[in-house]
Amino acid sequence: MSSSAGDHHLDDIAIRDTRVSDAIDEPMRAMILDILADQARTAGEVHDRLTERGIERTENTVRHHINELRDSGLVDVVRFEEGRGGTTKYYHANTIVLSYSLPDTADAAVEEMTDAIQPEITEALNQLTGEYEESIEEIMREMQPCDHCRNQKYETYVLLTVLRRAFVRAQRES
Repeated sequence: MSSSAGDHHLDDIAIRDTRVSDAIDEPMRAMILDILADQARTAGEVHDRLTERGIERTENTVRHHINELRDSGLVDVVRFEEGRGGTTKYYHANTIVLSYSLPDTADAAVEEMTDAIQPEITEALNQLTGEYEESIEEIMREMQPCDHCRNQKYETYVLLTVLRRAFVRAQRES
C-alpha cells in the first residue's frame, strides 16, 4: 500500500552518526561519556565512578573503552600530568549522547514550542544555505562515496550537525 505525500508528513529526523553509534554500541561507553561530560577525569577516576554505579570492570577494561571513545573522536585528552614515574592523562567528552523518548503527553507542548521557534530556524537555515552553500557542497561531496548516493539527505545531515553544535554552544553560554 502506498501513500501520497498528502496523506502523511515528516515530523522528525533521527540521526545515526555511524562514528558515534559504532563507538557506543557497548553500553558502558555511553556511561563513560556521561561521566566525562562535566569534567576531565583520569581512567582511574572513571573506573571509580563506574564502580559507584555498580559496574565492576577492571581499570584496564575501562581504559580500553576510553581509548575506543578517543579513537572515535568522542573523547579528548585534555591534560597530561607527570608524576610517580609516569604520565597521567585526563580525558573529557566532547560529545553528549542523549538516548531518551519523549512521553506522548508532551506532543502538544512540543508542537507549540516548535511553532514558536520554527520561523527563526527557517531564517537560520536560509542564512546557512545562502552564505555557506559552497562549503556545504564541498562537505557533501566528501561524504558521498559514489554518484548513486546523491539521493541521500547529506545536506540535511550537514545542516543538522551545524544546528546541534550551535545548540550545545548556546546552552553552555546560558
